[in-house]
Amino acid sequence: MINTFNESNLHNTLKELYAYKHNGKTEFFDGKYYYDILTPKNEVIEIQTKNLSKLLPKLCAILESGKKITLVHPIVITKTIITTDCNNKIISKRKSPKRGSIYDLFSELTGIYPILLNENFTLEILEINMSEIRTKTNELVQSQNKKRRIKKDWNKTNKKLDEILNTRIFKTKEDYLSLLPQNLPEEFSAKELSQCFKQSVLFKKNTRINSHLIIWVLKHMELIEFVQIKNRSHYYKIS
Repeated sequence: MINTFNESNLHNTLKELYAYKHNGKTEFFDGKYYYDILTPKNEVIEIQTKNLSKLLPKLCAILESGKKITLVHPIVITKTIITTDCNNKIISKRKSPKRGSIYDLFSELTGIYPILLNENFTLEILEINMSEIRTKTNELVQSQNKKRRIKKDWNKTNKKLDEILNTRIFKTKEDYLSLLPQNLPEEFSAKELSQCFKQSVLFKKNTRINSHLIIWVLKHMELIEFVQIKNRSHYYKIS
């Protein structure tokens, strides 16, 4: 097994799907990095389910080599939680009350914004439904990433793709700016951006939107620019 340790069923399913779609080689090694997929056109496809910032050095190296790269990132819209015992027998199955949206993307863009508008870079976002597998433990345990404040009697052991709902391509300035609500005034603050989202057809029930984070990313991408401070709020406009 090459470079597949800790890869989930979700990651492997998407890798197989894109390799078949593009007739590419999987786990191609260039002497320094493994590529998830290398196409016959010598273009790289990377599948990353979380923590996009960890890929930045690798992405920069690929771009510096002159290759085109597509980064595929799934965003979970609905999640089914399946709890099993140590013998993989299902104990329970339920829908998570949390619902994701395309705007969850911005929390991942903070670490890779310098390359988002590179002419050889494409971001492909998959809105998906997913199942998360949790295995029951005999005692309270810490999570594998050591981030639990309180120990629990289960561990996440796998993620599985249930359905691809939608695919969105981000490559140009217009692609990213299309995520802003159409009713946005020429000059806006984070508060007004939030209000416009709630009034927009883009906004759906239970959608969580961090307007400050959206502004941070778009500002660092130089897609919006600071205009003035008014009533203690920073105002911006599209560059």
